[in-house]
Amino acid sequence: MNDDRDRVSRRRFVGTAALTAGALGSLASAARPPAEVKIGLYSITYGGVWYRGDALTVEQVIERAKKFGYQGVEIDGKRPHGNPLDMPHARCRQIRNFAGDQGIEIYAVSGNNDFSSPIPEHREAQLVYARELMRMTADLGAKVMRVFLAWPGVTLLPQGGGRYDIAQGVWKAEHKDFSEQQTWDWCRESLDEAAKLAGDFGVTLALQNHPPVINKGYIDALRMVREVASPHLKMCFDARLEHTLDEAAVRNAVNEIGALQILWHYGGEYDRDPDGITVKGDEKAMAEMLGLFDIGYNGYAGFELCHPLPVINGQTVGLEFADKNAQLAAEYMRGVLVEAKKLHASQS
Repeated sequence: MNDDRDRVSRRRFVGTAALTAGALGSLASAARPPAEVKIGLYSITYGGVWYRGDALTVEQVIERAKKFGYQGVEIDGKRPHGNPLDMPHARCRQIRNFAGDQGIEIYAVSGNNDFSSPIPEHREAQLVYARELMRMTADLGAKVMRVFLAWPGVTLLPQGGGRYDIAQGVWKAEHKDFSEQQTWDWCRESLDEAAKLAGDFGVTLALQNHPPVINKGYIDALRMVREVASPHLKMCFDARLEHTLDEAAVRNAVNEIGALQILWHYGGEYDRDPDGITVKGDEKAMAEMLGLFDIGYNGYAGFELCHPLPVINGQTVGLEFADKNAQLAAEYMRGVLVEAKKLHASQS
């Protein structure tokens, strides 16, 4: 086993729980509403960017979600899955009905927006995109639209696959002559306007703790949400992005965010061996799950496979790799959920 793989086992769960419980003291036993954490699949997993092969259709993603035991799907707000240009009212109704027939909830749409540009026309264009996504989100019957402050983008390669570094380089060059505070102010102004639009559509925006602009993780995201101070803006917390936090600090962060958290993203690469499921990466899923039980969270944990994938014998892994990871990720999180309920009850 690689050093960066964590085995899903009772021993590890108990150890993590003991650490996080010690950090919180009596908080875990405080009065709280019952939590209900559902497990969802983010369609970027099957967008055809990172694995070798074509993207799946939205209907095929929904079918995969049902097959692997997910309860809902989050639709990526760009091609090939959810660009508003391809999603008129009739198409949204068609997908909504298909998902309903499969017993799958469309719980969120993901924006790929950048509110940080120093060029006003670019920020205005991004607001139009966000507004159209809100319309689409409402038509699909979802209540949550995840947003960034600044998403640089991804470059699709002619031979297949993608790269983050090209778009990141363009973003850095665009901002090099402007202070962090100026960029922050542009983002806040745009997000404030976006939140007002979201209210018109009955949609709540979920700001993810994702760089750039958000340089201090959830602390910056929480600061932005509080500065905008809109009932239509809350948070998506992803513990994988909090590289400086240990398990105890992740649980504390979830408690600090509290009722502002309406979405959780998780992800990684998974394998199965005779002793259980192993996950590559610094997931901290149990710590976040226990925090969600602390705050009485009612929402989704959404799995995503969205990073450069292994190259084997000179070829990037194919669709079967995405299928394996989507299936194991659902099973893994179901195990975390069951164990967290037991551990949290024992701490109360």
